[in-house]
Amino acid sequence: MFIISGRIHNFILSLLFNTAKRHLDMILKAIEFTTKVFNQFIKNKFGLDENAVLANNIVDQNGTVPLENQNKIIISIIHIEQETTKQFYGRNQKLPDGNYVNKPLTQRYNLYLLITPNFDNYNETLKFLNASIQFFQANEILDATTNADIPSDLNKLEFELQKGESYMQMQNLWTALGAKYRPSLIYKMKLVTVATEDITGFSTEISQTSNQALQL
Repeated sequence: MFIISGRIHNFILSLLFNTAKRHLDMILKAIEFTTKVFNQFIKNKFGLDENAVLANNIVDQNGTVPLENQNKIIISIIHIEQETTKQFYGRNQKLPDGNYVNKPLTQRYNLYLLITPNFDNYNETLKFLNASIQFFQANEILDATTNADIPSDLNKLEFELQKGESYMQMQNLWTALGAKYRPSLIYKMKLVTVATEDITGFSTEISQTSNQALQL
């Protein structure tokens, strides 16, 4: 039976905690930045002074709609998945001295966002739903070329409308959320880069090789 010492056990727990925290921080940055850009688009479009877009739960733990959601477009994360279909950065990075440093692979996640205009007036709901579509059509990609203030470690955000959801699927989603159905959209936020600067080891450069056979 393999036994882990207390010191190593604590180190592993600390490493897992710090890694999870970095991933959570990166996801929060992505949501906060998207909300900021989306909100400014809506304010400019309709000449609003107050914020119009909010990242929040559709309902709270008691099943009621939070007061701050009133007359706002709500962004909610409904699903997170790790991107596994693309080739990302390699593990070994070469140093100026010719040696290599081993770093964990870059990890990327897809976030599924529920966009819900939460207005009492139905016409207002449809107006802001249409404005939401316009925003994501105009901003399918958010990166440094279009938004200079994007956090450098986010790299690039891509948005893709999820078109395959049937009426029953949407109904089941809202039932799972514990809320009454409202006209809404689902977008996939693609490739949120989650990287770490932790170094896991070093490798020396192989300067030459020999093909000489051993003489028996």
